[in-house]
Amino acid sequence: QVQVLESGGGSVQAGGSLILSCAISGATFSTYAMGWFRQAPGKEGEFVAAIDRSGGKTAYADSVKGRFTISRASTKITVYLQMNSLKPEDTAVYSCAKDVGSVISLRAQGYDAWGQGTQVIVSS
Repeated sequence: QVQVLESGGGSVQAGGSLILSCAISGATFSTYAMGWFRQAPGKEGEFVAAIDRSGGKTAYADSVKGRFTISRASTKITVYLQMNSLKPEDTAVYSCAKDVGSVISLRAQGYDAWGQGTQVIVSS
């Protein structure tokens, strides 16, 4: 059974930075693309960023492009989301997910294992 576990959420003031981490077990990490999604209170979930299995290709939502960076460390079977210049509108529960395949998916339907999420709160 694949398990996905996020960590690193918290509270920060606008303009600050946080780094989220995501580890998976029960699957060969290097085989799959990985992604981050978020859901703000009262809003639908949205795609944030994704990285292919090699780490050579990434994709970002327009709202985070230039501020967030997704990366992966194969030796640690971990995916990171570095979040800089945070804004109050970035406040959400951030969830990491394992793609069904090796290439990037931009939609939630392309992922088959999800973590429980980690809360990020950005205050103005």
